[in-house]
Amino acid sequence: MESFALVIFGITGNLAQKKLLPAIDDLRKRNLLPDTFTIIGVGRKDIKGDFDYIKGDLTDPNVYEEIKQKTAGMNKMFYLATYPDLYQTVFEHLKNANLHHQKTNTVRLIIEKPFGNDFSSAKKLNELLLQFFTEDQIFRIDHYLGKETLQNILTFRFANSIFEKLMNKEHIDHIQITSTEKIGIEGRGGYYDSVGALKDVGQNHLLQMLALATMDAPKRFTNEDITQRRLDILKNLIPLPHSLVLGQYDGYLDEENVAKNSDTNTFFAFKTMINSNRFKDVPIYIRSGKKLKQYISEIAIVFKDTHLLRDDLKGEEPNILIYRVQPNEGIIFKMLVKSPGHTRTVEPTFMEFTYSQLHKIIPSAYERLLYDALSGDQTFFNDAPEIEAQWKFIDQLTKTKTTVHRYKSGTWGPKEADELIEKDGRKWIEPQ
Repeated sequence: MESFALVIFGITGNLAQKKLLPAIDDLRKRNLLPDTFTIIGVGRKDIKGDFDYIKGDLTDPNVYEEIKQKTAGMNKMFYLATYPDLYQTVFEHLKNANLHHQKTNTVRLIIEKPFGNDFSSAKKLNELLLQFFTEDQIFRIDHYLGKETLQNILTFRFANSIFEKLMNKEHIDHIQITSTEKIGIEGRGGYYDSVGALKDVGQNHLLQMLALATMDAPKRFTNEDITQRRLDILKNLIPLPHSLVLGQYDGYLDEENVAKNSDTNTFFAFKTMINSNRFKDVPIYIRSGKKLKQYISEIAIVFKDTHLLRDDLKGEEPNILIYRVQPNEGIIFKMLVKSPGHTRTVEPTFMEFTYSQLHKIIPSAYERLLYDALSGDQTFFNDAPEIEAQWKFIDQLTKTKTTVHRYKSGTWGPKEADELIEKDGRKWIEPQ
């Protein structure tokens, strides 16, 4: 791997301290960093660490001249662990210091979500980025794409012939995606109250989970082919605004830096479908929220009830393929077997693969993605068309005013979310 200087703007913040620096340390322990690798942190606070530190304001041109001196002759990767409203300032100073061009050395840029707050702002951000960088330089992180199980979905589907031939309307009854947390906003009121759950995780994490679970096989395992297949799904999602259910947990209004009359959603659920012959009329139910019953993220592919021993089944028990993203990452298949004994009865059981059974150490999402960025691999990063397609779907989904229902902590959210799926004759799967 080429030598690099990693410049982290905002190195004193929580993202850098809790995610980036530990991930870099793990890469170092695995000997996966370049032989020549320098970390340069930029921030306004006094701080000590195993890196070169530049204390200064991001609006000060002298900061960038110092970066230029420290990185002379080196490949560079700029990580903006800062608020998006500082992007243009940073970009302009990088340009003035001639730090943005790829001439004799590689220059890359990593930015974190949010990538805008609607389609229009996302498009403006992408246009801003392209004023200073080329698309091959830009790495937009959705850290969910670095999770082992999400990356393993592609291998599981396309390296094994057993299940992929069943991934269509002839065999699938419906799909459920659940991503829930037991915690609240954890002191993030200033940010969260301006965004809400749907835009914080629904626009990005959950739509990407759906795209990976339903995309067609790429012709080759390349960034271009895989990204195009994800984009094909995102552009063909059917928004159903009247299906959208929003909720807010009791006590949210008492959180720090939350407006007293806030109607920000901390929960959402909606139904969608894919406009394709392969998944025509297959309903997809998606839900997520905070202060709920379990901490879980998973995709459940529910197959049609076509059992031959129907008379022996006491109640319907469909086969279900589950991709569990967190916790205890793995892939589970629910199937039916005969119960031990002299009577002919059938019971559900699970075939399960979990990484923890075979591997003591699983790379964190940030470790995976930082390694990919250093290697120049954009496969599990978002490109501009993906971001814009995701926002276009969310904008259409939220175009009508939706009531925000209250729900109690430790539940699965407002009852209206149950009604959303039950009116179709289905029920939410309670994760195991």
